[in-house]
Amino acid sequence: MGDMKTNEALKIVGGLSKPSKMPGWAYGLPAAECKTGSKLVKVPGSVCSGCYALKGCYVFPVVQAAQYRRLEAIRSPLWVGAMALLINSKKSKEFRWHDSGDVQDEEHLLKIFAVAKLTPGTSHWMPTREAWVKHFLPECPKNLVIRFSGQMIDQPAIASWPNTSTVSTDPSKRTCPAPDQNNECKDCRACWNPEVKNICYGKH
Repeated sequence: MGDMKTNEALKIVGGLSKPSKMPGWAYGLPAAECKTGSKLVKVPGSVCSGCYALKGCYVFPVVQAAQYRRLEAIRSPLWVGAMALLINSKKSKEFRWHDSGDVQDEEHLLKIFAVAKLTPGTSHWMPTREAWVKHFLPECPKNLVIRFSGQMIDQPAIASWPNTSTVSTDPSKRTCPAPDQNNECKDCRACWNPEVKNICYGKH
């Protein structure tokens, strides 16, 4: 693995994405392949019913093709090493897992844990709606924050998870500052901070 070049790593993982409104890099998968989200998208009042990753630039054929390449890539035995090489090469302090999509299964989750361990200088944030992930939290690396995303709009945070995120229609409950600053994170890093128990986003 030590001889792997950056361009080889890019081919293995299918590339990284660079969300324009948040710091660092990300790894997006097809939102249509979310195990729980693909069911919630059909439920009125769910946070997935108006999923941003099922519209806008995310539906462009070139973006969809890239996301499906990444989905296939996670099965490669070289994926962990390639992801770690790319993240370390970016020298980015923050990394966002799944600006689109969600963790697929146990194999995928444990590989993400391995990538986080190989990139100790980077803070990782992974939102998820997959409840089974909770069983693996004791194994989660210290530099990876997993936030369980509330499934319904205006639903309170799930108390049994150490870190969560919710969506509210009440502006007074919103803690994410992005809507007040051109929908950008700016210098806020709350999502990556394990000491911030819940992040409340405003409804898009």
